[in-house]
Amino acid sequence: MTLASSNYQFTYTPHYKPNQLICGYGQTAVITGWTVKQSVAKQLNPEDYAVIGNLYSPTRGISPLIRNLLANPHVRFLVILQATKEDKNAGGCQCLLDFLANGFTKGTSDTGRDTWVINSTITGYIDIEITADALETLRQSLDYKEVKSISEVVNYVKEFAKETHKQTWGEPLIFPIVETTPTVLPGPRYGHRIEGKTIAETWVKILHRIKTTGTIRPTGYDGKWQELIDLTAVITNEPPEFYFPDPNYLPIDRSFLQEYIPQILDDAPYTEGVKYTYGQRLRSWFKRDQIEQVINKLIGEIDAASGVMSLWDVNDHDKGGSPCLNHIWVRVVDNELSLTATLRSNDMFAAWPANAMGLRALQQHIRDAIAKRSDYNLQMGPLITISQSAHIYDDTWENVDKLISNQYAKIINNRDYFDPSGNFLIEVEDGQIMVKQTTSGSGEIVACYSGKNPLKLVRDICAASPAIQPDHIGYLGMELQKAYQSLKLGNRYTQDQ
Repeated sequence: MTLASSNYQFTYTPHYKPNQLICGYGQTAVITGWTVKQSVAKQLNPEDYAVIGNLYSPTRGISPLIRNLLANPHVRFLVILQATKEDKNAGGCQCLLDFLANGFTKGTSDTGRDTWVINSTITGYIDIEITADALETLRQSLDYKEVKSISEVVNYVKEFAKETHKQTWGEPLIFPIVETTPTVLPGPRYGHRIEGKTIAETWVKILHRIKTTGTIRPTGYDGKWQELIDLTAVITNEPPEFYFPDPNYLPIDRSFLQEYIPQILDDAPYTEGVKYTYGQRLRSWFKRDQIEQVINKLIGEIDAASGVMSLWDVNDHDKGGSPCLNHIWVRVVDNELSLTATLRSNDMFAAWPANAMGLRALQQHIRDAIAKRSDYNLQMGPLITISQSAHIYDDTWENVDKLISNQYAKIINNRDYFDPSGNFLIEVEDGQIMVKQTTSGSGEIVACYSGKNPLKLVRDICAASPAIQPDHIGYLGMELQKAYQSLKLGNRYTQDQ
């Protein structure tokens, strides 16, 4: 303790995620859920609170929060704010309240690791390295209040601050953390393309690509992430009602999606402590309804290349809290309406599936509005997301590994062999290898390659069709080598179909 203003005060010392916290000198920890913590802090004096911080996830956020509380036994009060739709959807604050009220049980995480499971209808974990005795002591030593508004937070914090300082409940407790570092294979850092029929399939492919070759670097949030830069994902056939695998391995379900889609489609009034919603940025932030603008633009000029919506405000540089989704482009080509979205920063494990489904709902909304107001009956084209920083945080690496182990092989093996670059027919004629490239649909011959050197032929084909799929290249290499051997030995060559 330190002496200040003739009152004994405490200093909160965070051992985990310190850069994400606002620290003070009191005995009350304020958990703001998804509400911006600075909107609470500006209405309080540092002497009134011990710490103010967000809680986004019950599986990833509660354990470091509890570690910090155990390391700061002078904290005797909690004020837990649940004020937003995001709080309801994520369930972090409710799960914390259930821990305080109902306790915990030894169990296993969804990755099979031993853990403490919070006794709650919401899945929440606490690291098994923390002893049960320490957790029980913490539960019994904290008074807590659940509140629904910032004004309630301020009132309770000030009320607690007036109470006579309580004694610390014990000595600071710090427990070891098990850390793992993934093995990373060589690969390009910039510019990646992944395609899938559904959002669920594409998501698994994305996570596999990041986990395999992504660069590991520190984040601004007291941790690490594994990152690829400029990752383009193309989803070709997401159904109108959305595809959820059975059993569902996505981090969201249909009930979450019903709450999330309005955050993209609908305007929202200003709410203290809430930075913005994507719908607010699209509908009213710039004093224009950009969704309506794009619909009217395309009805008036169906092949326009200027169906653009922007969510970036130049003032975001100064204010902070800038949106991850920055730019949306809608285009009609051959009676198909596609939507391309650019996200400057994208949590590909926890956020991308919801982002993609919300954007697909926006794409469907625009298509339906155009059909209702005009004679254009457009087909739904692909959804494309460009994630400029496509990353997965270190506290999800274990989950990603398990997902890849369970799902990636199934997805890769359950694929068709359609290649937009076309098909290649190989024959041996007049002492040379002849390769005819045809379109994927009509089978029209569009190019011919001939020679005796299979390696040169592969290189010529790849140079002319750089987007050819990797396994198609491998197949061509094997077949061209077989054709070369047949030519060399004077045998008859038949292409493997």
